[in-house]
Amino acid sequence: MSMIEVLATLKAKDIQLALKGDQLLVQGNKQALSEPATLALLREHKPALIELIRAGRYDASTAGRVEVPANRIPADARQITPDMLPLASLSQEAIDRIVASVPGGAANVQDIYPLAPLQQGILYHHASATQGDLYVLQAQFAFVGHERLAAFVQALQGVIDRHDILRTAVHWEGLEEPVQVVWRQATLALEEVVPDPADGPVAEQLRARFDSRHYRLDVTQAPLLRLVYARDEAGQRLVASLLFHHMAMDHSALDVVRHELQAFLLDQADGLGPAVPFRNYVAQARLGTREQEHEAFFREMLGEIDEPTLPFGLQDVQGDGGASEESGLGIGPGLSQRLRLQARQAGVSAASLFHLAWAQVLGALSGKQQVVFGTVLMGRMQGGGDNDRALGMFINTLPLRVDVGSQPVLAGVRATHARLTALLRHEHAPLALAQRCSGVLAPTPLFSALLNYRHSAAPSSAEPSAAWQGISNLSSQERSNYPLTLSVDDLGAGFSLTLLASAEVDGARLCGYMHTALEHLVQALEQTPQQALDRLSILAPAEREHLLRGLNDSRVSFPPAQTLHRRIEAQAAATPQALAAVCLGQSLTYAELNQRANALAHHLSALGVGPDERVAIVARRGLDTLVGLLA
Repeated sequence: MSMIEVLATLKAKDIQLALKGDQLLVQGNKQALSEPATLALLREHKPALIELIRAGRYDASTAGRVEVPANRIPADARQITPDMLPLASLSQEAIDRIVASVPGGAANVQDIYPLAPLQQGILYHHASATQGDLYVLQAQFAFVGHERLAAFVQALQGVIDRHDILRTAVHWEGLEEPVQVVWRQATLALEEVVPDPADGPVAEQLRARFDSRHYRLDVTQAPLLRLVYARDEAGQRLVASLLFHHMAMDHSALDVVRHELQAFLLDQADGLGPAVPFRNYVAQARLGTREQEHEAFFREMLGEIDEPTLPFGLQDVQGDGGASEESGLGIGPGLSQRLRLQARQAGVSAASLFHLAWAQVLGALSGKQQVVFGTVLMGRMQGGGDNDRALGMFINTLPLRVDVGSQPVLAGVRATHARLTALLRHEHAPLALAQRCSGVLAPTPLFSALLNYRHSAAPSSAEPSAAWQGISNLSSQERSNYPLTLSVDDLGAGFSLTLLASAEVDGARLCGYMHTALEHLVQALEQTPQQALDRLSILAPAEREHLLRGLNDSRVSFPPAQTLHRRIEAQAAATPQALAAVCLGQSLTYAELNQRANALAHHLSALGVGPDERVAIVARRGLDTLVGLLA
């Protein structure tokens, strides 16, 4: 492993180094520091790390990061020129056109810089959608009255004022590359809508009216949020939908917003500390690892993959998520503890076990041993740094290849962890670059399933803060353009699974497959770590029994042997008016069929037709043919 890879691994695990005399001091993520593989890595490279620190080439606060160019736009700028934008490459004409679209002109432009990788993908879906926008999300709240609504609006405006990403607009028309423009001031839009009492509950009306399948936000105007509310006379309250664009916030950002809203509502915003500029992340993504390094990595991982991984044959990754259904399943304390213990003993992260189990499920569903699926990256597996209190799209979706063939279980776990760790070094690579490094030809997607492993706060049973008195959270909404998206919430002690799946798929059954895969994986690590991965089943015993034996139990009890005409006669006697046959708009009951066949049979007998004599039937396809054959 090169020193660059060593530093990338330590960064991913949130481990910092320092020197005290001749001793190497190691601090940071306690769980990572208890992993045997991490300790072995530090021991192996200890001399080189010490020399790196002594030479001044390592700094715990900046290891693995790039130097972020300063923002050169002065607060009193009357015109913005290309040299003021170190992160963007724009002509003066393009800058002037962008500035003209900003209320207040140049004086209201704080910064201009490119989009982060996942923002680019989201913008593609926004620009190509003919109606609606998959990535307009909703969170619904209820307020006891206008006073609490006003307090909420004021607090949210305070959060917007703090964070550049919430004061951002996106421009792409006529540009070689899209950019985001940070306004110095962007006011939250508040709109009242009038519900129709005949259309049902107010909350459902708002949700339907601003559903992302037909509603769009104007992303060229900041902020990328909007609050709409309506009076709920039946509930004696106000119901509001906070509409926000996924280009501005991801799942973890919502937790930061809630935390800061609470601080503003309690008049404690001074204790929040400085906001982390989103431009820092964009600079890291733009100025970090070179594109050639990204391409070399993905070609090595994906170059021999010439068929996509499409569970159930699902391949529409351009959908609006409107037909998706959500299923959930908790993982009990016992299995959760066993998963963490086995991860620690194997020297890997718990996330690696979940990635391998998901690969087993997808491999079984698609008939693949070399499985590729998307994984959501950017500090969600390890955490650390300032990103835990920053807002913005601090995530990226990239393909991960996991082999689930005949290699031993323990080796498969460690290989998955190694590939995930290596992928973290390329977390800023564009998805389009990664996909074109495979042998799968466009427009066929490389994968159609996603795994989002995220650290989440466990549900709290404590009383809500006084800040939220008179304010309640009704619901939130998540959507994905992938037909299968599994979110794993790491709750600190336990885990939970949430699956967004196409309506064609039984989501609850898939969650069950994932749970069984985890059970069998941890059991193999405990008892038979050298067992082949492809010998582990994703089927629970009851379903396996049903598939192998229940569906193959085709024994049928038939009455004693009878000729066909005797069986027709018996049916005519039992249910004479039951429908026997339908053809070309005509029908016969069993009584009619039996009567006509008998009449023809007696006629043939009168003509001298006996047993084993051949009779030709000349007739078009229809009921007459059936009568003739039966006679």
